[in-house]
Amino acid sequence: MKVIDLLDSLCQRLSGALLALGGLFLVGMIALACANMFMRGALNAPIRGTYEMMGFLGALVCALALAPTQLRGGHIALTMLQGMLPRRVERLVDAFAHLACGLFFLLAAWRVGVFGCSLIEFGELSEDLHIVYHPFVFAVALGCATLALTLLRDLLRALAGERRRP
Repeated sequence: MKVIDLLDSLCQRLSGALLALGGLFLVGMIALACANMFMRGALNAPIRGTYEMMGFLGALVCALALAPTQLRGGHIALTMLQGMLPRRVERLVDAFAHLACGLFFLLAAWRVGVFGCSLIEFGELSEDLHIVYHPFVFAVALGCATLALTLLRDLLRALAGERRRP
């Protein structure tokens, strides 16, 4: 089995798990929003911390969907020169784009992880609910790192001359 196939299998499994987890958090967001609307309308007593929790859950939903979206080819791609350049040049441009994006998201994962460690070190709590929120930060770092891994897979595919396939 080729390295690309192993990496592809790993990315598929990780992305599937992250997507399922993100879906659960999305359902939680919907349930919280509905419960808050009901409580506000029926009892004139909104759920405390809803705005804060929606922010945390929204960050999770977005971050955990990054790699699965890349696997499906769902991110925006600039294709205005596609078909105008020789195939080899297009492959190199694709490889460079995957490398640059992969390095960016690897750096983002690292810096977000460092931020999460500083939250632990200083004992930071959320403003409204006063809960520890570094797990949310580390989940965002995981989403960025998984996207970087998926972009590495795409880089290797581009260098190997494989066509893009979602």
